[in-house]
Amino acid sequence: MGEKQSNRGVLLRDTLDMLVLKTLARGPMHGFAIAESIEQRSDEVLRVEEGALYPALHRLELRGLLDAEWGTSEKNRRAKYYRLTAVGRRQLAQDAAQWKRVAAAISAVMETA
Repeated sequence: MGEKQSNRGVLLRDTLDMLVLKTLARGPMHGFAIAESIEQRSDEVLRVEEGALYPALHRLELRGLLDAEWGTSEKNRRAKYYRLTAVGRRQLAQDAAQWKRVAAAISAVMETA
């Protein structure tokens, strides 16, 4: 059972990473805006909690997939803005292709009698 839990955690983490990369492909954003964008684009089905988002942003930055710099938010507060790097764009393309394969496979299984 521990292995199943571990695999589920990796799937969720990798999916969150892909969603963050896809969101930042639209342009630089601070953390709250990233979470808000994911929630809005998913018709409020997906909610990204701070406890998952900020570790993901840090992990992606350490991997060289994101760059970050401090700036001022729309509410005139100091905020860290993240943007996709060239390496991040390549990773997003790979992740999106893999996600499409997995989604198609799941769909095929669900549609069979």
